[in-house]
Amino acid sequence: MQQDILINWSPQETRVAVVESGSVQELHVERTLERGLVGNVYLGKVARVLPGMQSAFIDIGLERAAFLHVADLVASFSGPRPSDAERSAQPLVPIEKQVFEGQSLMVQVIKDPIGSKGARLSAQISIAGRLLVFLPQDDHIGVSQKIPSEQRQELRARLQSLAGDAASGGGGGFILRTNGEDASDAELAEDIAYLRKAWARIKSAALRLPAKSLLHQDLNLLQRVLRDLSSDGTQSIRIDSREQFDALLVFAREFTPAAAEKLQHYKGERPIFDLFSIDEEVAKALGRRVELKSGGYVIVDQTEALTTVDVNTGGFVGARNFDDTIFKTNLEAAQTIARQLRLRNLGGIIVVDFIDMVKEEHREAVLGEFRKQLARDRVKTMAGGFSHLGLVEMTRKRTRESLAHLLCEPCPVCAGKGTVKTARSVAYDILREILREARQFSPKEFRVVASPKVIELFLDEESQHLAGLSDFIGKPIALQSETAMGPEEYDIVLL
Repeated sequence: MQQDILINWSPQETRVAVVESGSVQELHVERTLERGLVGNVYLGKVARVLPGMQSAFIDIGLERAAFLHVADLVASFSGPRPSDAERSAQPLVPIEKQVFEGQSLMVQVIKDPIGSKGARLSAQISIAGRLLVFLPQDDHIGVSQKIPSEQRQELRARLQSLAGDAASGGGGGFILRTNGEDASDAELAEDIAYLRKAWARIKSAALRLPAKSLLHQDLNLLQRVLRDLSSDGTQSIRIDSREQFDALLVFAREFTPAAAEKLQHYKGERPIFDLFSIDEEVAKALGRRVELKSGGYVIVDQTEALTTVDVNTGGFVGARNFDDTIFKTNLEAAQTIARQLRLRNLGGIIVVDFIDMVKEEHREAVLGEFRKQLARDRVKTMAGGFSHLGLVEMTRKRTRESLAHLLCEPCPVCAGKGTVKTARSVAYDILREILREARQFSPKEFRVVASPKVIELFLDEESQHLAGLSDFIGKPIALQSETAMGPEEYDIVLL
């Protein structure tokens, strides 16, 4: 299917929308201040060697020195390089015999700094491409364990042949990523060439630059658009920044020539995301309820363990009979759900509760449409059939944070529950708390400080209960409205 890619760039944030047939299918966001260091390659300087911990601290130009363990050095094992199964049994060469203070060492960040801890490093460099991971210091040819075992031997042989054919004085090893399972030889060869070019640039920079220099930064979102999102079906890639367009064009001509001719600088007066009402789509994607054109709706609830999707007919009564109404609603919902999974980037276990259908042919048609729409997803998905309870269980590979987790945070009022107590419930909590305090203390007066809605309830409908409690404890109860307080917040002040 033909698609357009729109890029909205600003110094603080890059946003990318993938549009098919005028409808937003994917949204990617990267914020400048939140971009991590994992994948970056540095020419570090050994600051300190700790034989007792078999580790070293490496200065890579950050605020705190980074940490390197002996197991993450290239030549850590004595004798011939062992297989993965043999590594745990073979002794390590002590770190003090491999590195020394003041030594320059090429390292890669494998874990970002957290709190007071510095970054975690490895001297075993790996460079990720769209389909492959390149291991320049190794000769291993591997296939992702997530690919079915019966396919791995054939894929490994193909990759071995391509890596040898594409090697122009190259060498190194490759691991086929999960999304490269169905890639053609031409696509794999293109990725091999890209990765070897990237490694050549890293080696060249290591010879030119001083210690504590950044040699390679994992691709930013703009560059990943060309590597990961652009395909034969992409008609255009439009970006609204002239400066970034020029930089992206240079990158494309060197690493992804096929995408270079699709790049366009958007010069329109309207913001680029207004072309397809993308900001409106983002706002809808952050909500629970998604309206269907027929009048039905879908409810999406994301939890820590799984995502549930519930389909409802709503106000749709347009079909000739009830069975047809349900069938048409479920068909439309199947298309909408598949799109929402991509747009929201929901991963892990997903359970879909379609409206119950009596006819088996309706069930098969809805399931077929759902699987057809899921097949358009660039992320690996797997959907089962209807369970005994009428649910469809599926999985979608997690590739990054969901849109909601990226753009939102738990509500400070409800703490992520999605609901708050009613004003009456809070009022009754306050009455119980006053009674509890009155049994322990004997102040001159109790003062209730709460939200305006709760105070208004005490002054009106609950005034009798408040007066009755005041008579019972023999103390006056004063009220104070505080607009800054949340619906469930209150204070009881003893005067």
